[in-house]
Formats: sequence, C-alpha cells, structure tokens
Amino acid sequence: MGIIAGTLFSAGILKTFYIPFWVVLMAHAAIGLGTMAGGWRIVKTMGMKITRLKPVGGFCAETAAAISLLGTAMAGIPVSTTHTIAGGIMGVGSVQRFTAVHWGVARSIMWAWVLTIPISGIVSYAVFLLIHRFFPAA
Repeated sequence: MGIIAGTLFSAGILKTFYIPFWVVLMAHAAIGLGTMAGGWRIVKTMGMKITRLKPVGGFCAETAAAISLLGTAMAGIPVSTTHTIAGGIMGVGSVQRFTAVHWGVARSIMWAWVLTIPISGIVSYAVFLLIHRFFPAA
C-alpha cells in the first residue's frame, strides 16, 4: 500500500501523501487472492515438506522467527518474514536430527530467494519498456 501511495504521490495524482481507501481494498483483495491461489502450497511446504513439525516444534520455530523479526525491526533492518520462518523450521528440524530436514526442498527455497531479485528486476524492466513503447508520454 505504501509503494502504491508513494507512486501516486510522486506522480502528482495525490496532492498530500496518504493511502486512499481504494488502495487498501485492492491490497486486501490481492493478498486474499494470493493466499487463496497458493497459500495452502506454502503452508504445506513450510509445515510438512521441509521437515515434519509437531506443535512444540512449530511453536519454537515461530518464536525464533518472531524474536529475529523483532530484533531486526528494532535495528531498522528489512527482513522477509517468510525467510525467517523457513530458517526457524530448518533449525527445529536440524535440532531433531540433521537428516530430518529435506535439504533438497530447502535448497529449492534458497534458490527461489536468490533468484527473486534479479528476475523481478528483469520483469520490471520489460514492463517498463512495453509501457514506454505503447504510452510514450507516461
């Protein structure tokens, strides 16, 4: 919501910086649709495919992730919640026994993390070129 409002403000569409209600609704809709479309896959991967979690292990992973996020937030460091919980889950599995973690799944997750930024940059560059080509005044 902040990025969209910032873009609207920078483009001069908003005279003062605030988050319009329609932006809030659109963000809620996007999050809801994303969760509906792929949320269960993420939950299944985190809770069952990295390692088998029991309730106490889930509690420990969530607590570790929350403490990490609190510390980084207090230091002003932006950190992904998904990264922290995945690390917590891997840590819980490793404590049980090192082979309890399915390291192939963990490796796939880590590759996705590494590739997200450059691929996002390439896609945004391509979208910019398309928009600039078809709407030169924009």
